[in-house]
Amino acid sequence: MSRPRARDVGVVIGTLPTGTHNAITDVEGVRVGHTTLIMGDGPIVPGVGPVRTGVTAIIPHAGDVFRDKVAAWVHRINGFGEVTNAEQVRELGVLETPILLTGTQNVPRVADAVLDWAFAKDPEMGVSTWGPSPVVAECSDQYLSDVRGRHVRSEHVAAAIEGATGGSVVEGGVGAGVGMSCCEFKGGIGTSSRVVPAEAGGFTVGVLVLSNFGRREHLVINGVPVGRSLVDWRPPHSEVNPDGLGSSIIIVVATDAPLPPRQLERLCVRAGGGLARVGGLVSTTSGDFAIAFSTTNRTAHDPGALVLDQRQVAEAVAPCQPESAMPAINYLFQATLEATEEAILNSMFAAETLVGRDGHVRHALPLDEVLRLLNRASGA
Repeated sequence: MSRPRARDVGVVIGTLPTGTHNAITDVEGVRVGHTTLIMGDGPIVPGVGPVRTGVTAIIPHAGDVFRDKVAAWVHRINGFGEVTNAEQVRELGVLETPILLTGTQNVPRVADAVLDWAFAKDPEMGVSTWGPSPVVAECSDQYLSDVRGRHVRSEHVAAAIEGATGGSVVEGGVGAGVGMSCCEFKGGIGTSSRVVPAEAGGFTVGVLVLSNFGRREHLVINGVPVGRSLVDWRPPHSEVNPDGLGSSIIIVVATDAPLPPRQLERLCVRAGGGLARVGGLVSTTSGDFAIAFSTTNRTAHDPGALVLDQRQVAEAVAPCQPESAMPAINYLFQATLEATEEAILNSMFAAETLVGRDGHVRHALPLDEVLRLLNRASGA
């Protein structure tokens, strides 16, 4: 039986409504796919196993992303990590491939696999036009998996991309999230969405996270510092993070608001606020990045005119009327922050206990105890 999401047990974050699936796929056209790799048990044999890793693909729209690029930005919250081709995204302000998430040492192979997949689809790439620049982001799954084997292969990447779907998104220890930890419990993939008021455009913001950060005592859920009461929960804090690994997060923000890259950067900054609300410290060896894109602000591969001109973009984020109302962009900021916070919690609520290499265990967040602490804090 699958574990519940945060809202399933009454943990409601923020005030804006969610989309239909409370997922990044509530942004029309966005799809998500996973390939999960779990093989072997027992002591690590470097380069062989046990394997607890995978790959997750986020597809910005149903068309050809290379030929119909989306406005995008990559924001470094803390730079102890990797997002391939981040500089090109910031330079040109567009994304031209799916976004891939995986374990740290898999990054070169995943990027190469994206090229294999893209070249197979478009024979003109690298011949009559330039080739795609894959965007691959990572967190370390070394605590639970043999990383020397770099076990994600081209066929796994292609399966994640080709198998990507809309609708509900599988969360927790799946795809890139298999070997991830969060606040010394099991972490991984989580997602959430928000819809801004009609007077602010009625836009949707969806967030998907790969959570792999934090110390147990810092965990905050809906404003309640539950982590302080879980420090000695089995196994005690001092036993569960002996190597200091697990200090990163990737946050992917999608919206149908036709934002230009500069405004997408501002959404990325607010995603960092959602991370902080859960207890993320952005520690010195933490690779924390936010990647944002707009599904409705597109640029043709052979540049001519934007699908939406700058006047339309400006109107989309203009202040609401009357002038005293909250500017529309502030609703998008709020939506990003709330969806990021809830996506992180969903990554933990949905994740199941997993035993990895050398008998390393990441226990699922103890939901009964968490709910008891939340109810006590609220006086229920």
